[in-house]
Amino acid sequence: MPIISAESAPTFDIPGITFTGLAAPSRGAVDTSVWRVVMQPGTPANLHRLSREEILVAISGTARVSIGGIESDFAAGGAVIVPADTDFSLSNPGPAPFEAVAVLPVGGRASLPGGEPFTPPWAE
Repeated sequence: MPIISAESAPTFDIPGITFTGLAAPSRGAVDTSVWRVVMQPGTPANLHRLSREEILVAISGTARVSIGGIESDFAAGGAVIVPADTDFSLSNPGPAPFEAVAVLPVGGRASLPGGEPFTPPWAE
């Protein structure tokens, strides 16, 4: 049974966000990818869509989520279910970091507006 420690998990950074890869095919998972997301205060939304349903569970802080153009606040203790093939974005307009755990079936691909689908590196 693979055990991925926080210290050995790979991290990936884009402006304002750090992704920590926990479970993925490259780390022994067969069906499900899981990663931790930490979004810094003031991080703007990045519109994208996924080919499979994604679930996010908020661990700390608050964020703003948009699913299919409908915006809502998203806070620690809550979950968001993002349907497949639906425009989605997450932002942190607040003063504190936002942290969540994300779950995506293996094989799920992301796409940015006008871009080709790709597998996020934290899910590979």
